[in-house]
Formats: sequence, structure tokens, C-alpha cells
Amino acid sequence: MTHIRIATRRSPLALWQAEYVSAELQRLDPTVTTELVKIVTKGDKILDVPLAQVGGKGLFTKEIDEALLDGRADIAVHSMKDVPTELPAGTAIRAHPKREDPRDAIATITGGDMDSLPEGARIGTSSLRRIAQLKSKYPSFEFVSIRGNIQTRLSKLGEEVDAVILAAAGVCRMGMADKMHQFMDTDLMLPAVAQGTLGIQTRDNDDVINALVDQMNDPETVLRTKAERAFLARLEGGCQVPIAAFATLDGEQLLLKGLVGDVNGEVVIAREIEGLAIDGEAMGIALADEILDAGARPILEALYAEQ
Repeated sequence: MTHIRIATRRSPLALWQAEYVSAELQRLDPTVTTELVKIVTKGDKILDVPLAQVGGKGLFTKEIDEALLDGRADIAVHSMKDVPTELPAGTAIRAHPKREDPRDAIATITGGDMDSLPEGARIGTSSLRRIAQLKSKYPSFEFVSIRGNIQTRLSKLGEEVDAVILAAAGVCRMGMADKMHQFMDTDLMLPAVAQGTLGIQTRDNDDVINALVDQMNDPETVLRTKAERAFLARLEGGCQVPIAAFATLDGEQLLLKGLVGDVNGEVVIAREIEGLAIDGEAMGIALADEILDAGARPILEALYAEQ
């Protein structure tokens, strides 16, 4: 019998994700028992400031890393869009289960899509990635920073904002997809790197647990995630930077789209690359270099200097 302690954030979505992983582990090995180790991260504590102003990487993972390293937990469950590209020595993201809907979704006061909103509409989001892309398409919109869990952000609709943008994966996992009025095509809104993907982090030397966790990998999700995160790593980006990437598979071929934008919506540099899926990480690096050479370098340098 193996007892596995699962480190997780305390939000309803994070707990759903941890419970999902717990059920999968017990499905793979019925002798496994689990318990949740609920962690409050720095990002969870600071709710009145946009994440981009807090600065730093690992705002939602550092305390969870510490629980894994000091032995309070055996594995950790993360939303991959929150995970830095560099992990603590002795740990690794061991598995990616099948990806949920990677798109962004929006709830509006009109009950319609983005185009149904009036001039000057107030859009609730603290994501620089979303702001950079939408400002170039809807220059009259005003962006209002809102933080908190899905329920908290949706509660601000009609009171503080005219629309709320959320990751579709979260609302789908929480059974709240019917509250959204548009699932945004990736051509309109390129998702965050690895949005909709879970990551299961373990210690490198836990052979029994690693052998079990390895079975949770979805091969397509792994290939897509590696390509997107290689792009992010080359740009030295985090989840508080206007960087987006999205990989799709067609047989053995992988198409990777990426962009970097400035927060004023004046410049959005987007490119794409196609090749064999097994070369996805090299493609991610090459695409990042192309976007840097096309003008993204000074945009990112200015942003990093502010953080």
C-alpha cells in the first residue's frame, strides 16, 4: 500500500484538480491512499494588486515546492500556466494528463460575445497577455484588474465590470461553462502557455511514486506542452508577461503559434512554425528567437525592468 500526500493550493479549482489526480492514482492502483496538503501561496495572499506589479516567478508554486522538498508532500498538482520554466533541483514535472479546453472564455452583461459590448466597455482581467491582444482589436475597451477564484471574479460582472475573461479549462472543470457567453477562438485570443494543462510534480528519487505518476501522461499533451514551454523558457517569461503560445498536432506534424505584445496594444508580434512533433522543443526555441529578432526584445526588457 502506498500513501500519497498531494500538495495543492486551496482554491476550489485547485482542489478539484488535486481530487482528480487523487482519483486517477487510485484508479491506476486501488491500494493507493491519498490526502491533500493544502497550501497558501504568495499569489493567493496578494489579491488587491495585479500580478504583474507583484513581480517575480513562482507566485503560485514556491510554497508548494517547499512542501515537496521538505517532505510534507509527496507530489504536487499545478496548473501548468502558473509553473516557472525552472524547477527546484531534485524535482520535475513528471506527468501531464489530457489537456482541457485551452481557450479563454468570456461572460458579458449583454449575454453575447465581445463584439456585442458597447464602446468603452469595462473588461475584468489582470492578465497582460489578454490585455495586449484585446487592446489591438478593441481599442476603446477599459481594462479593470480583478483577481480571485472563478466565483469571485464572476460576481463582479455587472457591478464593477461589463465582461469577465477566464480560462475555459477552469470553468469547464468547475461545471460552470454555461455561465460563459463566448469561448474565444485562438485566432482572436492566443492562450497562455500550457493553458488547460495540469502538471504533476514529484521528487526525482521517489521511484515507486514516479512509476505510478508516469502512467498519467497523455502523449499528445506532453508534446504540445514541451513545445510551448520551450518557447516561454527562451523568452525567460512568466505568467505575468504578455506572452502567448499554442501548439496543435496533426499526426506527426506540430504547428506552434506564439506572440509577444506590449501592454498598450500598440505592438503585437506574432509568428508560427511547423515541423515534426518530436522536434517541438527546438521549434519553440526557434520561434522565440524569430519573435525576439522581429522586435520583441525591447518590449520584454522594458517589462522585466519594471518587475
